Amino acid sequence: MRKHKKPLRENNEQLQEEKRPWWKELLSYVWIIAFACILAGAVNRYVLINAKIPSVSMENLLKVNDRIFGCRLSYLFEDPKRYDVVMFKYPVDGETIYIKRVIGLPGETVEIKDSKIYIDGSSTPIEEDYLPEPWVDANDGYLFKVPKDCYLMLGDNRNVSEDARQWAQCAVDDGVASNLEEAERYTYVPKDEMIGRAIFKYYPRFHMFLNI
Repeated sequence: MRKHKKPLRENNEQLQEEKRPWWKELLSYVWIIAFACILAGAVNRYVLINAKIPSVSMENLLKVNDRIFGCRLSYLFEDPKRYDVVMFKYPVDGETIYIKRVIGLPGETVEIKDSKIYIDGSSTPIEEDYLPEPWVDANDGYLFKVPKDCYLMLGDNRNVSEDARQWAQCAVDDGVASNLEEAERYTYVPKDEMIGRAIFKYYPRFHMFLNI
């Protein structure tokens, strides 16, 4: 019985594959790894923010050493909404990255009175069921008029959070402004200083922020 012979072209292709130099094989893996690293870097720079929480200012939602991802594209086509948890550049130095919650929107008047927050003179305070404990520190006597294209940001853990209530004084203390009137602009976060919205926590437990 005659044995079937493979076509010469197929045999040649197999022979060439077997004779492929080891360094070409290695180079192909190097290219794959390099492409993956470049892609990951681009995603981290232009799409996602990977951050580690350094303080207790956003407890109980976020605790020290929690790790989260934020989206840099969240506000590309829409404006921040009240209650969004956002990463932004600290207004006083323009470099340090903070994470707080959006409370006041552009053009709103925000009043803090007796541990409650009222918007535009409303007699009904906004709902804040995310506060970890009774708010007793710096909880009264604040009136903010949020400028155009800016936002009022507060931490959830109000008794310890350094936020819009203190930033004007911080600007004076740091020598960025000479008085509180001049420092008022450091109270608010411009939209173009927002880096992105927190979308989920991945360590130590997974938690989505879409419905907080």
